[in-house]
Amino acid sequence: MSLSFIEAPSPNFDARTAPPEILVLHYTGMKTGPEALDRLRDPVAKVSSHYMVEEDGRIFRLVPEERRAWHAGVSYWKGDRNINGVSIGVEIVNPGHEWGYRRFPDAQVAAVIALVGDIRTRWMIGDDRIVGHSDVAPDRKDDPGELFPWKRIAEAGHGLWVEAPPAPGKPLAEGAEGVEVFALQAGLTRLGYDLPPSGKFDAATKAVVTAFQRHWRQGQVDGVADGATRAQLIALLRLAS
Repeated sequence: MSLSFIEAPSPNFDARTAPPEILVLHYTGMKTGPEALDRLRDPVAKVSSHYMVEEDGRIFRLVPEERRAWHAGVSYWKGDRNINGVSIGVEIVNPGHEWGYRRFPDAQVAAVIALVGDIRTRWMIGDDRIVGHSDVAPDRKDDPGELFPWKRIAEAGHGLWVEAPPAPGKPLAEGAEGVEVFALQAGLTRLGYDLPPSGKFDAATKAVVTAFQRHWRQGQVDGVADGATRAQLIALLRLAS
């Protein structure tokens, strides 16, 4: 797919402090694409992204990749808390959970795949650093959500995906304690989340498990780490190592 861009410059950016090494995918979470584009270019809103992909596959370029766009907010991935400073942000038009969350059209997904591939020709961004907004900010964000086709993106060569076989195991939920919870937290931390192991399944752990499920176990998004969720995590860690 050949890429063309609609130039829609946003004033909401500043200088980078390091080359981008993370790619963060978002949904816009607004009623329409034009409404989202207006907000991403509004100097009062103080938010932006490098690109926005419409449902029909049009790609808007808002901020040069060499500059820092303001898309991630308070966030963390693999030890880095300055996600805006080391990432490229792509907003994908979708009303989101608040305004009528729906599946992402094929033309839009194809454009996202092409855009991600194009970005990766210029920057060293590993598969384990192609993540969603909910991965880097699980306590605040749900996007791009459980309907986003992460598997299809990975099959195109971008990001991590694995199909772990079903596994038995006692479900771990909020309030649980012990070595199994500690191991779960350690695994999620190793994958990239901000979850220092404590052995106590608290609200922060539930938020991270939910974010993990939105990305890698989309059929179950309840914050409960059952055997299959934990098996998926172990398989991903083996793939990423």
